[in-house]
Amino acid sequence: MKRFFDSVANRVFLILLAGVLVAAGTTSWLADNERRNAFRELYDFRIAERVEQIVLSLDGVSPDMRETVLQASENFGLEASLAKDTENVVPENASLAALLTKRLGTNRQIVVSKQIGCNWRLDRPGPPGSPPQRERPRFDECQVIYVSLLDGSLLKLKLRMMRDPGGLRGRPPGLPSLSPYFALFLVLIGLLAYIVAKMTARPIRRLAEAASALGRDIDRPPLTAAGPTEIRQAANAFNAMQARIKRQIQHRTHMLAAITHDLQTPLTRLRLRFEKVSDLDLRHKLIEDLAVMQGMVREGLDLARSMDSAEAMQLLDIDSLLDSVCADAADAGQDVTLSGQTRASIMAQPNALRRCLTNLVDNAVKYGRFARLEITREGVGDQCYIVITVRDGGAGIPEDQLAAVFEPFFRLETSRSRDTGGTGLGLTIARNIAENHRGKLVLRNHLEGGLEVVLKLPGNG
Repeated sequence: MKRFFDSVANRVFLILLAGVLVAAGTTSWLADNERRNAFRELYDFRIAERVEQIVLSLDGVSPDMRETVLQASENFGLEASLAKDTENVVPENASLAALLTKRLGTNRQIVVSKQIGCNWRLDRPGPPGSPPQRERPRFDECQVIYVSLLDGSLLKLKLRMMRDPGGLRGRPPGLPSLSPYFALFLVLIGLLAYIVAKMTARPIRRLAEAASALGRDIDRPPLTAAGPTEIRQAANAFNAMQARIKRQIQHRTHMLAAITHDLQTPLTRLRLRFEKVSDLDLRHKLIEDLAVMQGMVREGLDLARSMDSAEAMQLLDIDSLLDSVCADAADAGQDVTLSGQTRASIMAQPNALRRCLTNLVDNAVKYGRFARLEITREGVGDQCYIVITVRDGGAGIPEDQLAAVFEPFFRLETSRSRDTGGTGLGLTIARNIAENHRGKLVLRNHLEGGLEVVLKLPGNG
């Protein structure tokens, strides 16, 4: 679930969908309330119209004929009778009372109230020749209207109250109708939100993929500047940044190459002159210092090349390459062993990767007396990795300096010092080459002693 919310597209999709649903729900609720109010006004108007007809009929007949009119009112859905007073009722439904006052005039007493638990008088035909039978069904609520007649009599009208005028049965007030049309609306809105979210996230994903590819290949083609103005501006800025980085790396590489090339001649002349020094001890020290200088120049150039390798990628048998590196080390008299086999091929720069592995083996032998290599294969498909571990027999590295040893020219104060011949660039070059192969290089102290280097490279499944 957390990975779902980490995606920009999914977040935009949920925000759009939630916003549209809230807007649709609010609009539906307002429209539903407006319809209810309109229906309630129409309902009150019809009640006022019926009450007006009965009141005018009673005003137009003599008192002895009023009973007949009162009985006839049941045909209008009303129960009418004469009352002595309003019985201390609490006025309610001011809107209906105002409507009745407007239709009947202000010279009448009009009170609209509500009664709980009403008995409704109802005539039901009886057997032939017998009077109708009266039933009094019970209702929860009814509306009671008191209206004074012109002669001062007080008319009491009782009618059933319609629950929630304008509402739909089985649905709470204000809840949108969950019809098939509403379901279709939700599907279309969800589809629209999904398309908009994907369109919004696509340029960001392209930029992220380009940035990741730039770390592996500085010579990758520039981004295509297409789409909205903001996207084109971002693509142009990214391309300009790539061009500046590429230019800076090229200038640095050319400078180091030029320095190395120009230094070779004077260094060679110095060596020839050192050979003529008569003092053997002095001559030996001068030649050693010169060798250190030549080594630093070569490794400086290797460092620059490791960050800007122009070597082409090709399919490589990693087992054969590692076996060749170990065989060369053993021929040079180094204590190196190899275990494991993956039978896998990877896309790599053969010379650069060989240099990376050689540096790791040389470091292990130089500072830990021996190198024990193991190669394994982890995962399948797109998640397939080739894992190479190199363990030595040295004293290890303090935990707080495991990351620092990757910095150029960094040397520990103990065994890993200038006295052992190191320049502090071997691990830096190895890590740069690993990152150029989309790999990862990690150092850790082994539980049984010694330093263990783990090189993890993506495989081809």
